[in-house]
Amino acid sequence: MPRVLTTSRATVPSRHQPEYLAMLGRLARRMRARGGSLWVFRSAEAPDTFLEFSESRSLEEHRSRRQPEPEEGTLEQRLRAIAEYAPDAGPLWIEVPLEER
Repeated sequence: MPRVLTTSRATVPSRHQPEYLAMLGRLARRMRARGGSLWVFRSAEAPDTFLEFSESRSLEEHRSRRQPEPEEGTLEQRLRAIAEYAPDAGPLWIEVPLEER
């Protein structure tokens, strides 16, 4: 089954950035335990802007699709309270296997 990726652009006020990054760190640890990944990048030009990349082994296991465990649900709700996500945040991208020659 192909891997699934989402990208989400978030704007986070500087006063909330330590909490935002700590919560994403907790989510990343939980996702790794299920075989997923979470990466975060900060814009070089706009230090309040971040890109979140969430990867899972399948569509059903992805953070945006599966029913979150209670702690994850709390983290996700808090993230949405302190970060402003772009309207196009979270589209699903499905891996296309390439033939290597």
